[in-house]
Amino acid sequence: VQLQASGGGLVQPGGSLRLSCAASGSIFSSNVMAWYRQAPGKQRELVASISSGGSTNYADSVQGRFTISRDNAKNAVYLQMNSLKPEDTAVYYCTLFMRGSTYTDQGTQVTVSS
Repeated sequence: VQLQASGGGLVQPGGSLRLSCAASGSIFSSNVMAWYRQAPGKQRELVASISSGGSTNYADSVQGRFTISRDNAKNAVYLQMNSLKPEDTAVYYCTLFMRGSTYTDQGTQVTVSS
């Protein structure tokens, strides 16, 4: 299983970015996809997750600003990030939980700065 993410970059405070991640390989229909992030000097934290059935979960810090969605036909997950703040600056990791195993990509840098 491989995960390939895209969409990171530099954005001004208040701006928006959309992260995308596609999984390839042997993907079973029942799984959970998620985005984690890790800022310098901080522990990795869950940003948002979504089950194959569409149930979502968000960190309090992004609730109302970020939206996670997925396309099961494409084995893809998306993270729409609005009203970005400097504290959202981090490396964002796309993660797949499937049949007791965890897969993650190499990370995508998101920098929020003026």
